Amino acid sequence: MSLNREKYQAFVTLLEQLRSDATTTQIVAPELRQGIASLQQFFRQQIVPLADVGVGVGEASGREASCREASPQGEDWRVQSYQTEMSKQLRLLEIDVMFLQGARQASTAQTRLQTISDRLTILIQYCDAILQPEVEGEK
Repeated sequence: MSLNREKYQAFVTLLEQLRSDATTTQIVAPELRQGIASLQQFFRQQIVPLADVGVGVGEASGREASCREASPQGEDWRVQSYQTEMSKQLRLLEIDVMFLQGARQASTAQTRLQTISDRLTILIQYCDAILQPEVEGEK
């Protein structure tokens, strides 16, 4: 298993833990803000640099390697697109927490927590997409 793959999987684990905390416990906004800050720090320090060195996440199969050799920029472009979207979702999460802090009614707070959970799910799906080999139809 490549080191890059391990970093994405560690990020998914952090996302899943935060999502679980947000949906199953009575988490308070400052704790949620701290969790999101940790996610952003991990993303900036561990995930973003992977695009700079050429990801090569799915190094296991020969078909993937030959596809990358034929189009080395293709995989990097795909991963870079996902990373851009992940960065956007992380920034939106920060805003969602601010809205949660401003919620005065329990129903509004619950709606905000659901929005946060949905964003975390989207981030997990992006990571899963990066970890999956590129499908032939996407080319």
